[in-house]
Amino acid sequence: MKTMLTAAAGAAALVGPAHALDAAAAKALAQKNACMGCHAVDKKLVGPAYKDVAAKYKGMNPAELAASIKKGGAGKWGPVPMPAQAALGDNDAKLLAEWVLAGAPDK
Repeated sequence: MKTMLTAAAGAAALVGPAHALDAAAAKALAQKNACMGCHAVDKKLVGPAYKDVAAKYKGMNPAELAASIKKGGAGKWGPVPMPAQAALGDNDAKLLAEWVLAGAPDK
């Protein structure tokens, strides 16, 4: 059993992530789309801190969070609704979701 786990871990390390997160592009996208007006990386503004979102949704598929970003919603973090970002492209929404789930890193 230990040999199988070691082999699986080694194979996963060889495959690695499908792509590297471009944190600078994601942060610029968040700024361009006014996300930073309601969210900050490490403190609550109008909406939750990105680090809190990352902790709450740890392990979530980025596509699910991207859909939630585009749809908007209310009640998940309190009474203030998050407006829908329907004009945001699917790739941009996924990049933002990956960035948020990673804790909104600068690099």
